[in-house]
Amino acid sequence: MSASPPESLGPALLGRLPPEIRKPAYDRAALEPGIAHIGVGAFHRCHQAEYTDDLLASHFDRWGLVGINIRPPLLAGTLGRQSGLYTRLIRQNDEVEARVIGSIVRIVDSQDSAAPALDVLASPDIEMVTMTVTEKGYCHIPSSGALDLDHPDIAHDLANPETPRSVPGILARALELRMASHGRPVTMLSCDNIPANGIILGNVVRAFAERRGRKLADWIEANVAFPSAMVDRIAPATTAADIDTVEKGFGYHDSAAVVSERFRQWVIENRFAGRVPRWDRVGASFVDDVTPFEHLKMRVLNGAQTTLSYLGVLGGFEHTSDAIADPLLAGFVRRMLTEETLPTLMPVPGMAPAAYIEQSLSRLTNTAIRHRNHQIATDGSQKIVQRLLNPIRDRLAKGESIALLSVPVAGWMAYLIKASARFGRAWQVSDPFAERVAAIADRVGLNSKALADAILAIEAIFDPSLAANATFRAHVVAGLDGLLSNDPMGFVRQVCAEPTDARLKQPARSA
Repeated sequence: MSASPPESLGPALLGRLPPEIRKPAYDRAALEPGIAHIGVGAFHRCHQAEYTDDLLASHFDRWGLVGINIRPPLLAGTLGRQSGLYTRLIRQNDEVEARVIGSIVRIVDSQDSAAPALDVLASPDIEMVTMTVTEKGYCHIPSSGALDLDHPDIAHDLANPETPRSVPGILARALELRMASHGRPVTMLSCDNIPANGIILGNVVRAFAERRGRKLADWIEANVAFPSAMVDRIAPATTAADIDTVEKGFGYHDSAAVVSERFRQWVIENRFAGRVPRWDRVGASFVDDVTPFEHLKMRVLNGAQTTLSYLGVLGGFEHTSDAIADPLLAGFVRRMLTEETLPTLMPVPGMAPAAYIEQSLSRLTNTAIRHRNHQIATDGSQKIVQRLLNPIRDRLAKGESIALLSVPVAGWMAYLIKASARFGRAWQVSDPFAERVAAIADRVGLNSKALADAILAIEAIFDPSLAANATFRAHVVAGLDGLLSNDPMGFVRQVCAEPTDARLKQPARSA
């Protein structure tokens, strides 16, 4: 006779969980919704929802979370079935620590229609709206931050404002409903990994609203705040092995379990409309200017992750921890950050940049965090501007070398190029510009200069002034020449060994 399946996580199981599992230290039945969050993925559950759980435990108030997904996956069969409860595992090499988070009081699937999401977002109970919808969710032009009026979802929403599909369209409609019904102010807080994310969110929502009429735009100006925030915690996609860890290690089933590292950080601009959850009482920081923290994290930690993801895939490594365990790639990324990225950073109070570089690289060596390089490489066109192109622009303005920073830019290009039909579909990719780059690769073939010319002409990613810079173009061509060769790691080794501009003397290979 086979053993019965383990009991699933839910309110009835809370009192019988093993003593080593930390549980919600407050009465969940007394929780009332106050926060709506769009995009209930692994990162939100490891970050904002955990901070909120901490806040409820120490300063109980009506800050229950309503989790909303407007894109797959559906929540009903996971978090919904478990009444919003889930396990957060911290994994640090051989150590595993489990905690059940209880701050999510309701889940809403709004993939087929915006109506369920709008009902929540327009409610007078909701005073804070947070979101993790990834860079492409803002429907903005990465090179400028402006609303992309040519985006098909934006075009649809402007024509059908009462049935929106996009994040800007849904938020603008929710604010219109709030204005017409109760008029209560609300803070909309982006928790996505984008510099000046509050400015970008405010820009796209206001730009959309202005096309709905001056009245809505004026109301938003007076009643809605869009603070910027810097968020940090490594939280890879949950795997079957993680679900199995909960079952075998703690004796119950959790289909919504998530995994993260121990480190976490949240820096929020002190600019709100109405009441705000006091996350600053449980480890977050409320500051006047988030920008220095953003620069540091984006350019160092995220720059390292992006670099290791593309060079890691090209070098045959599956995970970040595998890539950084390689002495060549570890040495390259450390030199890139120290020699070229660090001089572009703004001063951060109480933080030494060199020490932050070492801390960031140490975090990436955690073998228990199985962060796939292909996952990190997703949507690179939306990420490389802030992580690589902006520091490159800063370096060029001062006449300084970009020999190292240019390599992962060429790595992003090579990653998409090798996914094209002409280059054998080496792997599947997910990027808004994947089809465009594939079409370029299919047309051009193995001609590094022609490939670089065509890809650098994509103005949504590459500012024309940067794309026209002869030094930048030469480095990208040389990078493509090396990374598309039969020995991409040999090219990285050559870059590390040669004087700054020596590799530019090598002629680009033509088809």
